[in-house]
Amino acid sequence: MKINKTYFSIFLIWLVHISGLLGLLFYDFIFFASFTPINLFLTSLLLMVNQIKLKRVELLSIILIFCTGILVEFLGVNYGLLFGEYSYGKNLGPKLFGVPILIGMNWVILTVISGSISSYISKGSKILSILLGSILMLFIDFFIEPVAPILDFWEFKNSIVPLSNYTGWFMTGLITQLLYQYLFKEKELKFSLNLYLAILVFFLFLNFKI
Repeated sequence: MKINKTYFSIFLIWLVHISGLLGLLFYDFIFFASFTPINLFLTSLLLMVNQIKLKRVELLSIILIFCTGILVEFLGVNYGLLFGEYSYGKNLGPKLFGVPILIGMNWVILTVISGSISSYISKGSKILSILLGSILMLFIDFFIEPVAPILDFWEFKNSIVPLSNYTGWFMTGLITQLLYQYLFKEKELKFSLNLYLAILVFFLFLNFKI
Protein backbone atom coordinates (compact mmCIF):
# COMPACT_ATOMS: atom_id res chain seq x y z
CA MET A 1 0.00 0.00 0.00
CA LYS A 2 1.38 3.39 -1.04
CA ILE A 3 1.71 5.85 1.83
CA ASN A 4 0.48 9.37 1.15
CA LYS A 5 3.48 11.69 1.66
CA THR A 6 1.45 14.63 2.94
CA TYR A 7 -0.63 12.69 5.47
CA PHE A 8 2.42 10.77 6.72
CA SER A 9 4.28 14.07 7.18
CA ILE A 10 1.32 15.56 9.04
CA PHE A 11 1.20 12.50 11.29
CA LEU A 12 4.94 12.84 12.03
CA ILE A 13 4.75 16.54 12.77
CA TRP A 14 1.89 16.11 15.24
CA LEU A 15 3.57 13.06 16.80
CA VAL A 16 6.83 14.96 17.37
CA HIS A 17 5.16 18.09 18.77
CA ILE A 18 2.68 16.29 21.04
CA SER A 19 5.34 13.84 22.28
CA GLY A 20 7.73 16.71 22.94
CA LEU A 21 5.02 18.69 24.73
CA LEU A 22 4.08 15.77 26.99
CA GLY A 23 7.74 15.05 27.70
CA LEU A 24 8.38 18.67 28.66
CA LEU A 25 5.28 18.96 30.83
CA PHE A 26 5.27 15.61 32.60
CA TYR A 27 8.65 13.88 32.27
CA ASP A 28 12.08 15.52 31.91
CA PHE A 29 11.98 19.17 30.83
CA ILE A 30 15.74 19.61 30.35
CA PHE A 31 16.11 16.33 28.43
CA PHE A 32 13.29 17.03 25.96
CA ALA A 33 14.26 20.70 25.49
CA SER A 34 17.71 19.56 24.35
CA PHE A 35 16.10 17.82 21.33
CA THR A 36 15.04 21.17 19.81
CA PRO A 37 17.74 21.18 17.07
CA ILE A 38 16.62 17.73 15.91
CA ASN A 39 13.00 18.86 15.89
CA LEU A 40 13.87 21.97 13.86
CA PHE A 41 15.89 19.94 11.37
CA LEU A 42 13.13 17.34 10.93
CA THR A 43 10.48 20.06 10.60
CA SER A 44 12.55 21.87 7.97
CA LEU A 45 13.06 18.66 6.01
CA LEU A 46 9.37 17.74 6.04
CA LEU A 47 8.41 21.28 5.04
CA MET A 48 10.71 21.19 2.01
CA VAL A 49 9.60 17.70 0.99
CA ASN A 50 5.96 18.81 0.99
CA GLN A 51 6.38 21.84 -1.24
CA ILE A 52 4.67 21.45 -4.61
CA LYS A 53 7.68 22.55 -6.63
CA LEU A 54 11.15 23.63 -5.64
CA LYS A 55 12.60 25.18 -8.76
CA ARG A 56 15.48 27.63 -8.87
CA VAL A 57 13.38 30.66 -7.90
CA GLU A 58 11.79 28.86 -4.94
CA LEU A 59 15.20 27.73 -3.70
CA LEU A 60 16.42 31.30 -4.09
CA SER A 61 13.47 32.44 -1.97
CA ILE A 62 14.39 29.99 0.80
CA ILE A 63 18.05 31.06 0.75
CA LEU A 64 17.13 34.76 0.89
CA ILE A 65 14.71 34.22 3.79
CA PHE A 66 17.33 32.16 5.63
CA CYS A 67 19.98 34.86 5.12
CA THR A 68 17.54 37.61 6.15
CA GLY A 69 16.80 35.73 9.37
CA ILE A 70 20.49 35.24 10.16
CA LEU A 71 21.28 38.89 9.38
CA VAL A 72 18.57 40.40 11.61
CA GLU A 73 19.50 38.02 14.43
CA PHE A 74 23.18 38.96 14.05
CA LEU A 75 22.25 42.64 14.33
CA GLY A 76 20.00 41.89 17.29
CA VAL A 77 22.38 39.74 19.31
CA ASN A 78 25.52 41.78 18.67
CA TYR A 79 24.20 45.34 18.46
CA GLY A 80 20.76 45.29 20.12
CA LEU A 81 19.08 46.41 16.89
CA LEU A 82 15.48 45.61 15.84
CA PHE A 83 14.51 43.32 18.72
CA GLY A 84 16.26 44.70 21.78
CA GLU A 85 19.14 43.30 23.86
CA TYR A 86 19.10 39.51 24.11
CA SER A 87 21.33 36.46 23.86
CA TYR A 88 20.84 32.87 22.79
CA GLY A 89 21.02 29.83 25.05
CA LYS A 90 22.26 26.33 24.27
CA ASN A 91 19.15 24.56 23.00
CA LEU A 92 19.08 25.90 19.44
CA GLY A 93 22.34 24.26 18.44
CA PRO A 94 25.70 25.58 17.17
CA LYS A 95 26.16 29.35 16.84
CA LEU A 96 27.99 31.65 14.46
CA PHE A 97 28.77 35.11 15.92
CA GLY A 98 26.29 34.40 18.71
CA VAL A 99 23.47 33.34 16.35
CA PRO A 100 22.31 29.70 16.15
CA ILE A 101 22.57 28.55 12.53
CA LEU A 102 19.19 26.80 12.81
CA ILE A 103 17.45 30.09 13.66
CA GLY A 104 17.66 30.91 9.97
CA MET A 105 15.60 27.80 9.23
CA ASN A 106 13.15 28.82 11.93
CA TRP A 107 12.51 32.05 9.99
CA VAL A 108 12.05 29.96 6.83
CA ILE A 109 9.57 27.63 8.55
CA LEU A 110 7.46 30.41 10.05
CA THR A 111 7.53 32.44 6.83
CA VAL A 112 6.48 29.55 4.59
CA ILE A 113 3.67 28.18 6.75
CA SER A 114 2.28 31.63 7.61
CA GLY A 115 2.63 32.79 4.01
CA SER A 116 0.92 29.69 2.68
CA ILE A 117 -2.08 30.21 4.96
CA SER A 118 -2.28 33.96 4.27
CA SER A 119 -2.05 33.40 0.52
CA TYR A 120 -5.00 31.01 0.67
CA ILE A 121 -7.07 33.46 2.73
CA SER A 122 -6.24 36.54 0.63
CA LYS A 123 -7.12 34.79 -2.65
CA GLY A 124 -4.21 36.13 -4.68
CA SER A 125 -3.74 39.62 -3.22
CA LYS A 126 0.02 39.86 -2.68
CA ILE A 127 -0.16 42.91 -0.40
CA LEU A 128 -2.83 41.35 1.81
CA SER A 129 -0.91 38.06 1.87
CA ILE A 130 2.27 39.83 3.03
CA LEU A 131 0.45 41.73 5.78
CA LEU A 132 -1.56 38.75 7.01
CA GLY A 133 1.45 36.43 6.83
CA SER A 134 3.46 38.85 8.99
CA ILE A 135 0.61 39.03 11.51
CA LEU A 136 0.42 35.22 11.68
CA MET A 137 4.18 35.08 12.36
CA LEU A 138 3.87 37.71 15.07
CA PHE A 139 0.90 35.87 16.62
CA ILE A 140 3.01 32.74 17.18
CA ASP A 141 5.84 34.83 18.64
CA PHE A 142 3.51 36.07 21.42
CA PHE A 143 3.34 32.47 22.68
CA ILE A 144 7.03 31.67 22.08
CA GLU A 145 8.54 34.61 23.97
CA PRO A 146 7.27 33.75 27.49
CA VAL A 147 8.73 30.22 27.39
CA ALA A 148 11.90 30.88 25.34
CA PRO A 149 14.09 31.54 28.43
CA ILE A 150 12.75 28.43 30.19
CA LEU A 151 13.58 26.32 27.13
CA ASP A 152 17.03 27.97 27.00
CA PHE A 153 16.33 29.34 23.51
CA TRP A 154 17.02 33.03 24.17
CA GLU A 155 16.54 35.62 26.90
CA PHE A 156 16.22 39.40 26.87
CA LYS A 157 18.13 41.75 29.15
CA ASN A 158 16.53 41.89 32.60
CA SER A 159 14.18 39.07 31.45
CA ILE A 160 11.80 41.66 29.98
CA VAL A 161 10.60 41.30 26.38
CA PRO A 162 10.57 44.85 24.97
CA LEU A 163 7.98 46.22 22.55
CA SER A 164 10.79 46.55 20.00
CA ASN A 165 10.93 42.75 19.80
CA TYR A 166 7.42 42.60 18.42
CA THR A 167 7.86 45.53 16.04
CA GLY A 168 11.14 43.94 14.91
CA TRP A 169 9.40 40.62 14.32
CA PHE A 170 6.67 42.30 12.30
CA MET A 171 9.12 44.29 10.16
CA THR A 172 11.27 41.22 9.53
CA GLY A 173 8.12 39.27 8.73
CA LEU A 174 7.16 41.86 6.12
CA ILE A 175 10.53 41.37 4.40
CA THR A 176 10.48 37.57 4.47
CA GLN A 177 6.81 37.46 3.44
CA LEU A 178 7.56 39.74 0.50
CA LEU A 179 10.30 37.34 -0.62
CA TYR A 180 8.02 34.35 -0.17
CA GLN A 181 4.89 35.78 -1.79
CA TYR A 182 6.67 37.08 -4.89
CA LEU A 183 9.25 34.35 -5.46
CA PHE A 184 7.43 31.21 -4.33
CA LYS A 185 5.08 30.50 -7.22
CA GLU A 186 3.12 27.42 -6.11
CA LYS A 187 2.14 27.25 -2.47
CA GLU A 188 0.82 24.21 -0.61
CA LEU A 189 -1.64 24.55 2.26
CA LYS A 190 -2.43 21.26 3.98
CA PHE A 191 0.95 20.51 5.57
CA SER A 192 1.65 24.19 6.34
CA LEU A 193 -1.68 24.62 8.14
CA ASN A 194 -1.10 21.53 10.27
CA LEU A 195 2.45 22.58 11.10
CA TYR A 196 1.30 26.07 12.09
CA LEU A 197 -1.36 24.60 14.38
CA ALA A 198 1.08 22.05 15.85
CA ILE A 199 3.58 24.80 16.72
CA LEU A 200 0.82 27.00 18.13
CA VAL A 201 -0.58 24.19 20.30
CA PHE A 202 2.93 23.29 21.48
CA PHE A 203 3.78 26.78 22.73
CA LEU A 204 0.26 27.59 23.89
CA PHE A 205 0.23 24.67 26.33
CA LEU A 206 3.84 25.29 27.39
CA ASN A 207 2.72 28.70 28.60
CA PHE A 208 0.71 26.95 31.31
CA LYS A 209 4.01 25.72 32.81
CA ILE A 210 5.15 29.25 33.61
